[in-house]
Amino acid sequence: MPETLYLIDTFSLVFQVYHAIAPMTGPQGEPTNATFGFTRDLQNLIRDKKPDYLICAMESTEPAERKKLYPEYKAHRKEMPEDLRPQIPMILEVIEGFNIPVIHSAGWEADDVIATLTHRAVEQGLHVNIVTTDKDARQLLAPEVKLYNIRKNQLMDEAGLMEAWGIHPHQAIDFQALVGDASDNVPGVPLVGPKKAQTLLQEIGTLDEILAHPEKARGKKLQENLRTFVDQALISRKLVTLQTDLPLKFDPQQARLSAPNRSRLSELYQQFGFRRFAEELNNTNENSTPSKLPVEPQWETVDTEKKFATFLKKLQEQTSFCLDLETTSLQANEADIVGWAICWEPAVAWYIPVDAPPGQPKLDPLMVVEALRPLLEDPAVLIDNQNIKYDMIVLRRAGIYLEGVHLDPMVGDYLLDAGARSHSLETLAQKYLQHKMIPISELIGKKGERQKKMFEVDVEKAAEYAAEDADIAFRLSHIIEEKLKKESLWELYNELERPLISVLVEMESNGILIDQEILQQQSTEINIRLEQLVEEIYKIAGHEFNIASPKQLRVVLFEELELPVQKKTKTGPSTDVEVLEKLAKMHPLPEKIMEHRQLAKLKGTYLDALPKLINPETGRVHCSFNQVVAATGRLSSSNPNLQNIPIRTTEGRNIRKAFIPAQPDWKLICADYSQVELRILAHLSGDKELCAAFERGDDIHTLVASQVFGVTPEEVDSQMRRVAKAVNFGVIYGQSAYGLSATLGIP
Repeated sequence: MPETLYLIDTFSLVFQVYHAIAPMTGPQGEPTNATFGFTRDLQNLIRDKKPDYLICAMESTEPAERKKLYPEYKAHRKEMPEDLRPQIPMILEVIEGFNIPVIHSAGWEADDVIATLTHRAVEQGLHVNIVTTDKDARQLLAPEVKLYNIRKNQLMDEAGLMEAWGIHPHQAIDFQALVGDASDNVPGVPLVGPKKAQTLLQEIGTLDEILAHPEKARGKKLQENLRTFVDQALISRKLVTLQTDLPLKFDPQQARLSAPNRSRLSELYQQFGFRRFAEELNNTNENSTPSKLPVEPQWETVDTEKKFATFLKKLQEQTSFCLDLETTSLQANEADIVGWAICWEPAVAWYIPVDAPPGQPKLDPLMVVEALRPLLEDPAVLIDNQNIKYDMIVLRRAGIYLEGVHLDPMVGDYLLDAGARSHSLETLAQKYLQHKMIPISELIGKKGERQKKMFEVDVEKAAEYAAEDADIAFRLSHIIEEKLKKESLWELYNELERPLISVLVEMESNGILIDQEILQQQSTEINIRLEQLVEEIYKIAGHEFNIASPKQLRVVLFEELELPVQKKTKTGPSTDVEVLEKLAKMHPLPEKIMEHRQLAKLKGTYLDALPKLINPETGRVHCSFNQVVAATGRLSSSNPNLQNIPIRTTEGRNIRKAFIPAQPDWKLICADYSQVELRILAHLSGDKELCAAFERGDDIHTLVASQVFGVTPEEVDSQMRRVAKAVNFGVIYGQSAYGLSATLGIP
């Protein structure tokens, strides 16, 4: 099998991690978030993909050749953020520490370096995976060349390009020349988006043939643009064409992946404050091999009462174990138990089926529940499992209240690496044990109508899958507990995150009651208003069209009404809310479109959707509170997102009226920290006025609003306070002037 070269578009990856990871600082106060993210991705790439060769491609510091051809090229690009600039030398030091060559070419971009190296590598019989999200690189796709999206862990090949753009790689340059690229300020041809470009290339031919025969295009305006913007299209083609013949020397042996300079990396990790990376480096011996799971683990199916009695006697001798449930549903509040997987020593696990296909052995569900209840409700027996919150909710449905919650690897890994893309069992098994787990799709098939339920899976296969889950979670629990203690994070886990799991179980199990009649009434009222808006919009436009179609809306706004284009996207002129707000000052139609969008979203997302999420058994909505999603440490909620119920508009506030107490004489109480971020700011800054305001018991948002609007605190209304609150938190979290103006609707 041919060896593989990975080519990293360095700045593409740097900007991805910079925007994905919250600000971080090192021991000297220097910014480190991009350096941390790049280092983590580089380590993961080397560990998971095991490239034979690896190169980092960089931009040139010389004036870009494309600028000479087209001065407006990338003219609208903002300067590199101030807190990213000092991290570039740090990232280069990390790359050097891994002994990875960095290649650039005077006057050319990293994409051109990658294009040239790709051609040289293929000529020498290598396969190439290009680590980038830049669409320009799609022209390089070939049987030996793929694009790797490190964020999504996805490879794009020629078939993927056909699925995405409907073209072959040799058509990619002409495709981009027609469409343009808003991010690089490549103009393209107005009115030509991806779909039109695909049609033109399929029906007429190459860019030269399209420009030579514009009359073959559909639509007079498109034909006119193809005649008018010939030079613009040809310049665009030159701008998007990557150079494959730069004067670069490519010696595969210089790029062959070798052992890193561990002493240098250790110095850098200490300097940047990357304690976990330093610890992992120190614990890894150069000659060590990844720990492997036993070749033949011992999975035992407990499918008779005699076997269960033997198993139960052994289990009762344990003071801790890992429990994993197989169930009928991903929704914990609707799930019934199909099987129990239990493990208390590595590579040994037991599976107890209580539901199975007809004719296959299983035990009585109630008998198993009653036998295991004393152990599971004993706080002295410590229970581990991945995403244990789910199992606790399912157990509640079976009448068991789990008491001895101990280690959830998912939550523990979140504390160790909050910025990681995933904390799933599969990810953690690969990360800590270098083990690939059995995918669930092997048991139940891929998503769709033919996907099986877990109780339809053969007991033997279910046992293998469930026992592996329990075994891996058991191993991970011990590994992660040790890491938490070494990182001085055990107290945080044990005293905050672990007890929080039980609180979230209580919240999710209780759910919240919704008055369906209120939602139905509001839906009817909004539907009447939507119908009125549709008539008003058609009247202003002069004809009917699909209001929800950005493509048709573009035609109405920018061709028929001839309103000025505010900004472009990959598919054509933008019609987002920011654009519509600007256009609303010039014409009445955009205002109607915005109102229609807002009401349609309220109706579809909340008024009509919430009743469908009501659990038929409880009559309540049971959302999931996610403990390990937000890198900032905040909780998030989903299915539905109860943290995002609208409040800024009257219609949005009315939706909140549908959430009601479970008893007539009960009240719903809304509680929040009292301006906790501002209190921390006052403490850290020592600002006398801010500290004095808190000591007096003043409301800071009201105080700022009175100063901003020039009124007394008593005259501040809710809207004024909301503006002041946005200003205060915008300052704390480093929001830009543009971002704050957009939030407040200030031109």
